[in-house]
Amino acid sequence: MATTDTSPRLARSGPHDDVPPAGRPAPMETAGPGARLRRLIGVDESLLAWVPEERTRYTWYGALVLNTALMGALSMSLALGSFRSDLPLIAVLGVAVVWFWVVLAMDSWLVSSTHGTTVKKWSLVLRLFLSVLLGLFIAEPILFQIFDKEIRQEIAVGNERKVADYRGMLVACNPTGGESTAGRPECARYQLKVAGSPAELAAQIKSNKTGMAALRTQVTEINRTLDGKMATEQRECGRDHWIRKGGGLDVTITCERARKDSSSYRTTSKIDTYEKQLAGMRDKAQTLEARKNRAADAYQPLLQQAVDDKTRQRAEGLDSEGILTRAHGLRTIADSDGFALFITVVLHLLLLSLDALPVLAKFMSGATQYDRLLGTRYDTSRRLHTEELQVRQACVRMEHEVRRHAVEQDTNERMRRAEERHRTARSQHAARERLELEERMALLMRTRRA
Repeated sequence: MATTDTSPRLARSGPHDDVPPAGRPAPMETAGPGARLRRLIGVDESLLAWVPEERTRYTWYGALVLNTALMGALSMSLALGSFRSDLPLIAVLGVAVVWFWVVLAMDSWLVSSTHGTTVKKWSLVLRLFLSVLLGLFIAEPILFQIFDKEIRQEIAVGNERKVADYRGMLVACNPTGGESTAGRPECARYQLKVAGSPAELAAQIKSNKTGMAALRTQVTEINRTLDGKMATEQRECGRDHWIRKGGGLDVTITCERARKDSSSYRTTSKIDTYEKQLAGMRDKAQTLEARKNRAADAYQPLLQQAVDDKTRQRAEGLDSEGILTRAHGLRTIADSDGFALFITVVLHLLLLSLDALPVLAKFMSGATQYDRLLGTRYDTSRRLHTEELQVRQACVRMEHEVRRHAVEQDTNERMRRAEERHRTARSQHAARERLELEERMALLMRTRRA
């Protein structure tokens, strides 16, 4: 429908009929690598045939988009190979192909949406911002690969420093003498539990001694009470307190009551159990003293082994391949050396420029003749669409007028026929009335004559 879609030919004059025309449009290119590259960015070959001078520009424009997608696939392959070395090659290639398609589709949309003179600068800025974000994701794995040796060295040195600091805190917070460091806040996460430390044995000896003292006091008190009851029993059951009973001598009721009281107290006071516990605590004290004398030589190797185990676990738990670890290593390298910082910034800008080049090129070059033609086609299509809508509206309006006129005509005809039927009915009614009147007159006349 657009006027730019037609292909008007230049009129030939007689003397030049045998000379090929030099007009436009030029023959279209629908096959070949150049046409495929231009198809990636949504170029209309029928419109580009009017400005064939710009075919080379848009061919390289499509090549930029393809190169960005290839760089994205390479970056994803490097990232997966570096951070997930356990993945099989087929999985890495599959993800790289998917990411290639994602980057290609996104860049193709970004570029194709900039064609035409209606694209504003702020819209290009937004597209450029999106391209920069995409470029950051693509550029980082490539930078990690470029500085791979330095990053690995920095991570190794940093991990060794972390392990050494951790081991130093373990040694400082776990003295060889076994002294407690619970009162030091910095040692809250570095205390080790090693059985048989001199300090632990000393604490056990002190606790056992305290328990022995308390139990000894309790046993002494029970024995004192028991001795008093036994003395009362001996006193009440002495021969001088016997009485004659049944022809012989026997103890008194008071003696029997004293014996029962002393026997009952011995049972309820658990003096035998306490004495056995006290004897066990004395044996435990001797054993702990012996272990304490030997602990000075046995504890240090156990503590050293615990420190070595914790240090090894710490070293095994440190990450050396994660993306955050490598990013931190790259930042450390850039902060520690001015030239490294300069190279990092330059490479970042270079890779970002390469990744954002499809939209950046459009931003720098501005509108082309192809964009103007496409803008003209847009305007023409918009006008044609508007005119088409106006024609349809006029046709619908006229159709409504025809239908209204037809309804009016039909209404008038129906009204005319109704009026005719009404007049006919009135005429017939009047004729019937005249006939009836004539018959009555005739009847009256006959009656008078008779």
